[in-house]
Amino acid sequence: MNFRLIKKGFYERSRNKKSFLYGITTNVILLGLTSMFMDVSGEIITAILPLFLSSLGAGAIAIGFIGGISDSAVSIFKIISGYLSDKTGKRKPFVIFGYAFSSISRFFIAISSTWPMILVFRPLERLGKGIREPPRDALLAETTKREVHGKVFGIHQAFDTAGAVIGSILALVFIATGLHFRSALMIAAVIAIISVVPLIALKEKVKKSREITLKIGLKGLSKRFKTFLAIVTLFALGNFSYFFFILKAQEVFNSYTTSIMLFVIHNLFYVAFAIPGGVLSDKIGRKKVLTFGYFLFAITFLGFALISSTLTEFIIIFALYGISKALVESNQRALASDLASKDLGMAIGTFHMVIGLAALPAGLIAGALWGYVSPSSAFLYGAVVSTIAASWFLFDKRIDV
Repeated sequence: MNFRLIKKGFYERSRNKKSFLYGITTNVILLGLTSMFMDVSGEIITAILPLFLSSLGAGAIAIGFIGGISDSAVSIFKIISGYLSDKTGKRKPFVIFGYAFSSISRFFIAISSTWPMILVFRPLERLGKGIREPPRDALLAETTKREVHGKVFGIHQAFDTAGAVIGSILALVFIATGLHFRSALMIAAVIAIISVVPLIALKEKVKKSREITLKIGLKGLSKRFKTFLAIVTLFALGNFSYFFFILKAQEVFNSYTTSIMLFVIHNLFYVAFAIPGGVLSDKIGRKKVLTFGYFLFAITFLGFALISSTLTEFIIIFALYGISKALVESNQRALASDLASKDLGMAIGTFHMVIGLAALPAGLIAGALWGYVSPSSAFLYGAVVSTIAASWFLFDKRIDV
């Protein structure tokens, strides 16, 4: 097989604006593969962890707290890693270290024997995510053309979610065959180590180090970017942890297998719509796609609040959950990259930080509503907040992108 001809053919197609490969670099593929393997590991944990926590005696508020603190506690590191990658002119070392740190931390989650131990190790695992995300997104943005950022981030999200599909299917197989939760989590940790391998071939144009000031806050950001951050923060306050979606299914069907099967369906729709959602935002604008995605999230939350006990209804709502996430998550990252005028790593770090900080109150509010009022009230809360955020996005003219 002539690999030179294959590489040449890929290069020529990537220069043809009508080709799907136009603007897609080797870095996009390598980072996509890493994200895929990491998410195979991550989705095994995602599907099993709420059930594992419940088996260890964690209640709704504890589960909500763990889900929220995991992202919030490490949010400050997102802007610090963005700042350091801007300052040093290097992205790759932070990306590799972040993925490696998460991989090692997952072994400690697997050996946890009480839910307070997971309360310690889960945020540590997410610390790696906080370190790697801003430099990774900045690297994706810097090594691709702005006109295809929606497609690029959509492709990255598709790799990520393909891993999520594989991981959730593996979790389903593990549960169906009676594998112990702890053994499944250990397998997930081993797969996470494999995810670091593609990063060895990652390429970057190292810039000269420069003197910049660490800005933890909104000073120096454009008005459009600040408005965007306010909207995504509001949305994040209602977009609480996936833990509750799995627990809702478990509460109704009392079946680990059914709960994880529904999460597999969510991931299948997620991966199916990730790239089309990104390409659509390149064509008609990110604001339109994100506004629709926010409204679809509101409909999904409302569906979970009103849903009864039929499997068909749950399949439809979990499918909508996957579609809405596909439209929102990658396009939020793409729009953040578009709106950031300078110090790209720090601006994206701020974006990730504010979403992470909102995760803790989102989880606590959802957990309190679930435990003290009803599960439906938690989802109604999410529906109301998502509707307000979508309406703000729709009518605010400062972010017409």
